[in-house]
Amino acid sequence: GLTVDAGAEGAGPAAHQAVGPYDALLEAAASALDAGDLAGAVQAYKNVLADDPEHPEAKLGLAQAELLGRVQGMDPQAVRKNAADNPADVAAQIAAADLDLVGGHVQDAFGRLVETVRRTFGDDRDAARLRLLELFEVIGPEDPRVIAARQALARVLF
Repeated sequence: GLTVDAGAEGAGPAAHQAVGPYDALLEAAASALDAGDLAGAVQAYKNVLADDPEHPEAKLGLAQAELLGRVQGMDPQAVRKNAADNPADVAAQIAAADLDLVGGHVQDAFGRLVETVRRTFGDDRDAARLRLLELFEVIGPEDPRVIAARQALARVLF
């Protein structure tokens, strides 16, 4: 394989190579995603995160791959009807929020989960809150919709 001379760090292009140990893994993850191999993509992203837990591209990729994995095989109409008919069913609300997000309805997804957190307690509340935090990862912390939803979440929690 390619070896990087440790002495060359900070010396022009070689320094770039030194920060790219994950390029192959990230490429593998992207290829797996393109091929519809979500499990492969999840594993590749987890391999990067095992080494570098805060790697932004891997965190984002993992959150997206896991989200796609969850909505695969869902019947959108059934999920939405189930959520509408069972407002207190946290699993139903979480599934609908996943679908909303994949469909690009970011604020709907966030609003649904903030509302679910407001209405629930204990483990149910934790489940809704944790899924909301995962969905924040998919969109990214700088996004104004995430910032607004984070503030709404804080208001219902405290």
